[in-house]
Amino acid sequence: MLNYLGKRIINSVIVLWIVMTVTFFLMHAIPGGPFTAEKNLPPAVKANIEARYKLNDPLSTQYIDYVDNILHGDLGPSFKYVGRSVNDIIGESFPVSFELGMEAIVVSLCFGVPAGVLAAFRRNRWQDRTVNFLTTLGIAVPGFVLAALLVDVFAMKLGWLPAAMWNDWTNRILPTIALAAMPMAFITRLTRSSMLDVLGQDYIKTAKAKGLGTGYILFKHALPNALIPVVTYVGPMVASILTGSFVIETIFAIPGLGSYFVTSIYNRDYTVILGVTIFYSAIIILMNMLVDIIYPLLDPRIKLEGGEE
Repeated sequence: MLNYLGKRIINSVIVLWIVMTVTFFLMHAIPGGPFTAEKNLPPAVKANIEARYKLNDPLSTQYIDYVDNILHGDLGPSFKYVGRSVNDIIGESFPVSFELGMEAIVVSLCFGVPAGVLAAFRRNRWQDRTVNFLTTLGIAVPGFVLAALLVDVFAMKLGWLPAAMWNDWTNRILPTIALAAMPMAFITRLTRSSMLDVLGQDYIKTAKAKGLGTGYILFKHALPNALIPVVTYVGPMVASILTGSFVIETIFAIPGLGSYFVTSIYNRDYTVILGVTIFYSAIIILMNMLVDIIYPLLDPRIKLEGGEE
């Protein structure tokens, strides 16, 4: 286990460095800069600002300085948000995205897994057909379309829920549903197909022949093995949801990290783009590593590479 984790950590650092390097040079390859849009800015003032942020230095020098700052935990200052660092922006906005993401993850898992189990257990019956219909809608309808429909119906026409902002629990219901719909549909589909495969295995038939109860067989023997494909999907899903949905946060005016990322792209705010990209990449790598560690807990037959047999 320790050898495996050591290798994964080393590989993760290499991947983060590659992501940072590619993003850095791609941003600087695009014509213009963070202050190009400031048309009324005198050339002398613009030159002083660029000198302050060391944008006039050779690209190799800027890269070396940025890597040095990263090694010291400093993601740099924002070019557009005066007086704010990238660390401050992430520290202030990510908790909002994290909170919204966790609520969407809980909804996806709490409804997706039971629905998939129900559909598999009641195969080809009305429960299965209903679940398949709903999951097809969840996958087919894009999140931004569902978000607009939810706002139009429940906020504008019925007036039951607020349309935007992030003040109390009522503001979270619509964005949580919009963000959780597609992942929940995928989880339901994966759980159903995996459960059907497991229920057809010989050890399940043996357990039934021994007279074990249906509930015991379902949750003790079938479900843990059926969840392995679900866990494979949940890892990247959690990473994508926790880092925030750009569209959902924009539609509901949620002050999360996703909205800052979109704004930074428009503003060519190099440090924010780089910092958020590195942060996103670190979360994705961490979640993939956790998924690999969870595999043996669900199925002891699975061994981590480099672990003891």
